[in-house]
Amino acid sequence: MKKSYLVLHIAVILAGFTGIFGKLISLNEGLLVWYRVFFSSIVLFIILKLFRVSITLILKEKFAIAKIGMFITIHWVFFYASIKYSNISIGVVCYCMTSFFTAVLAPLINRNDFNLSELFLSLITLIGIALIFHFDSSYQLGIILGVISSAFAALYTIYNEKLVRSYDSRIINYYQMIGGTAGLGILLPFYLHFFPVNNIFPNLSDTFYLLLLASFCTVGLYVLFAESLKRISAFTVNLSFNLEPVYAIILAFLLFNENRELNISFYIGLFFVMISVLLQTIISLRK
Repeated sequence: MKKSYLVLHIAVILAGFTGIFGKLISLNEGLLVWYRVFFSSIVLFIILKLFRVSITLILKEKFAIAKIGMFITIHWVFFYASIKYSNISIGVVCYCMTSFFTAVLAPLINRNDFNLSELFLSLITLIGIALIFHFDSSYQLGIILGVISSAFAALYTIYNEKLVRSYDSRIINYYQMIGGTAGLGILLPFYLHFFPVNNIFPNLSDTFYLLLLASFCTVGLYVLFAESLKRISAFTVNLSFNLEPVYAIILAFLLFNENRELNISFYIGLFFVMISVLLQTIISLRK
């Protein structure tokens, strides 16, 4: 169990860098995510071949895994849109709503009883997000996009929790990245029609950042993420990922001076979010 928590924490640290890449890469959110899943599928294919992992599954299994990849792909589109319409700090704090949606949706999907402690902790997170939304009106669109993003992240975790019991995490992520590449690829022409761009190809620096994002913050991150789900519940995993804003905000302050853009309401809201993480940690340790 200790190893699972260590794996989870490494994944959280890697997640802290994802928002930074969203700011560094000049592509719009739709193209950014498509290149991310496309490059990730290539990296995973190479890894599977190097380690001689068989990827042979029946078509029904491939489709069942691949379609879950659309949840994480849509999550990323809204996540990066949130960052581009506000800033990194707002985008990553809104991701903390994932634990709230997990606490509400997981019992409905899995047909289990609601966990009162999970709902209580999620309510604290919700209060934090509401404080930021209410007082910081200049970022309301970014916050709305971020909240939608967290709902899809919750769905991805809930359904992925079932898959990791039956399949190798690398195979899961491989077919999910293929599913995301194909699914978003079909939607992308419509997306670009409503959100046109001057260039659909990444420049040299964008390509470099996309390769780093795909290799470490996608393949590395989500393989570790899937491994942690084998021993740790979806709710605890998602709530632990609420620590992502701590790393991301520190990086955003250092690299982009975002502390100049934020007011006191942001910090009050962030305080409530961190309290929920601390309480969940105490509860998990006691268990």
